[in-house]
Amino acid sequence: MFESLSERLSGTIKRLKGQARLTEDNIQDALREVRMALLEADVALPVVKSFIEAVRARAIGQEVIRSLTPGQAFIKIVNDELVAAMGTANERLDLNAQPPAIVLMAGLQGAGKTTTVGKLARWLRQERGKSVMVVSCDVYRPAAIQQLETLAREVEVDFFPSRSDQDPVAIARDAVDHARRQHKDVLLVDTAGRLHIDAEMMAEIRRLHEALDPVETLFVVDAMTGQDAANTARAFGEALPLTGVVLTKADGDARGGAALSVRAITGKPIKFLGVGEKTKALEPFHPDRIASRILGMGDVVTLVEEAQRSFDQDKAAKLARKVQKGQGFDLGDLRDQLEQMLKMGGVAGLLDKLPGAGQLPAAVKSQANDIQVKRMMAIIDSMTLEERRFPDIIKGSRKRRIAGGSGTEVQDVNRLLKQHLQMRKAMKKFSKGGGMAKMMRAMKGRIPGGGMPF
Repeated sequence: MFESLSERLSGTIKRLKGQARLTEDNIQDALREVRMALLEADVALPVVKSFIEAVRARAIGQEVIRSLTPGQAFIKIVNDELVAAMGTANERLDLNAQPPAIVLMAGLQGAGKTTTVGKLARWLRQERGKSVMVVSCDVYRPAAIQQLETLAREVEVDFFPSRSDQDPVAIARDAVDHARRQHKDVLLVDTAGRLHIDAEMMAEIRRLHEALDPVETLFVVDAMTGQDAANTARAFGEALPLTGVVLTKADGDARGGAALSVRAITGKPIKFLGVGEKTKALEPFHPDRIASRILGMGDVVTLVEEAQRSFDQDKAAKLARKVQKGQGFDLGDLRDQLEQMLKMGGVAGLLDKLPGAGQLPAAVKSQANDIQVKRMMAIIDSMTLEERRFPDIIKGSRKRRIAGGSGTEVQDVNRLLKQHLQMRKAMKKFSKGGGMAKMMRAMKGRIPGGGMPF
């Protein structure tokens, strides 16, 4: 996410850091580079103009010129203005209403609206502790109702059934009555989308809004459409009293133009980012954290939050006790750690949030994907329980069997065993004393993502 914008801005900032002091001339050069970076990221032109003027006004003032570290001062200004452009702070969903709090989802067809309803239902249940019901008022798209029913089952929330021959407003009213009788905290209402904005679509969603009077009306839009996402959101905002925006497919958007344009053009806050296909791939939108990612400074706060959500605390404690007792780190333990990594968004997801990862060579970043991790897990899955516990018994014939069972080569099995041996030695050093620092030195470059075996 934001790769191209991050690379351009990082290059500009690196050149500024080399300046003994900043003058109006080299600030102008830097601003020109920043402007080009934003335009290439498909940020809307009015947003680019106001952003550059805001940075210029602060950069040519005493704040930067008199700074002992002018390059860092300039970075701070760019960071502050990025945060301001995206909305300053995260705006939570306002669910303060007589239950059920109704959340109406709007957007064009293909933006990922139904999937987002499932993701949001899961997030509300797990993160906010809410009892949730979902209903589909999309009576036009084939299988839309069945899709939402499947998602509701997956994320473990209630589904209110509807049919394609019913009126959308009647469906919504019945769903509200049922949710109230069932004492549900939140009702998420999925609506029909179109391939483009049309009068019929707007009339129908306005009728739904009037009938439901939702506490939140969220516009779901594909981040990969760039500044068109902001323009579409503005069109919906003129027809409906939107309370926020959900940007989907942000993991596939290397430019980031939509994230920087939507708030400025619509005046509506981005409340969530969709960062993958899975139902857990939804993040609250924090402008300060996103600005930090864009400038290559990572997003450690989100990384820690994901770790707290994803890590199996019992397994982690069990492994820690095992290592401290010197009982060794076997292949089953390695598989558990790889699985936890995938739960946190995989290697690419971790790199996106690690400080300095943006400066990694393109060749390294291109190898940072989950294929290697899944291949390692497949190799371990092809082993017997005894082989996982005692890797030293894995010799020639066993290696050939494991490679055949996992669809890999014997060399791949050898590399995995070598990497595991290095990690096992590191864990042993940890158990003998010297703590985490010793272990990290021993493991440097050998953990998945930092020295992949494939």
